[in-house]
Amino acid sequence: MPTHRAVQIRSPGGPLKLVDADTISPGPSEVRLDVAACGICGTDRAFVHDGFPDITWPLTPGHEIAGTIAEVGAGVDDFVVGDRVAVGWFGGNCGHCIPCRKGIFIHCENLKVPSWQYPGGYAESVTVPASALSRIPPELSFAEAAPMGCAGVTTYNALRHTKAVAGDRVAVLGVGGLGHLGVQFSRAMGFETVAIARGAGKADDARRLGAHHYIDSTKNDVAEALRALGGVAVVLATAGNSAAMAATVGGLLPRGELVAIGVTTEPLPISPVQLINPGVSITGHPSGTARDVEEAMSFAVLSGVRAWIEERPLSEAGDAYAAVEQGRPRYRIVLTM
Repeated sequence: MPTHRAVQIRSPGGPLKLVDADTISPGPSEVRLDVAACGICGTDRAFVHDGFPDITWPLTPGHEIAGTIAEVGAGVDDFVVGDRVAVGWFGGNCGHCIPCRKGIFIHCENLKVPSWQYPGGYAESVTVPASALSRIPPELSFAEAAPMGCAGVTTYNALRHTKAVAGDRVAVLGVGGLGHLGVQFSRAMGFETVAIARGAGKADDARRLGAHHYIDSTKNDVAEALRALGGVAVVLATAGNSAAMAATVGGLLPRGELVAIGVTTEPLPISPVQLINPGVSITGHPSGTARDVEEAMSFAVLSGVRAWIEERPLSEAGDAYAAVEQGRPRYRIVLTM
């Protein structure tokens, strides 16, 4: 059987090692990709540390994949060898469960996620369901497209599903891997954009990304600062910090929305009266389907939105992952093959 280079972790919390892995030919309704780039997402830490149920070891992480179709399995009619495609958190759906029959594929009861239900993209080759594929516009490089499969589509899709309209004021909590894209998408969608982060260190970056206002949460009562600006229609909470999310609620306008996309298991310290009197809502937003990823990439091309990335070769995956785990890179690291 042919082989390819892939990063594997033998057991929870173990080191990332570059190994020779079997190259799996696609079965029915599958394709095999020659991976060109794969983003390192903060959620990869949960996989490495066995934070999801039923993880299979050894594990190959990676769910921000971009590459070229190398083989096509039986029954795949819409894609051909040579197509440039991306695969994100949405790594395929069954098409048969009740959510799929209702057309809400992101909530498929048998949703497949790269690195969870099949080996991920820290590798030169990956075999995936055809339902996971998103076509990459020619204007985007593989390295630019990879983060759009998770960080990009999550922020874009969350914002476009709020009730905010162009001209409304929108705050983005956190200016990191997710937030730096959220600020760009917010500005591109015509929102008066407020960036919120800890300390003054990201103020200049926030403005370069398109923020009209910057709030240092270490020096300001965030809700009070938002009210001083006139209040916000939406807070897009990209920082995985429940206390920081809760601190924004008082800055929401009546019927405003707090949309949580930053992952944390800590409860939100919010009382019902904070919600009832102004009629505000709190929602969680998942990533997006393969078509949502395509639309996020298309909008990025039209608007000039790009992830700020640092490219590292696959051979440096261990060091690159360690940098993400330690919070050292400001935005996204993308492994290139």
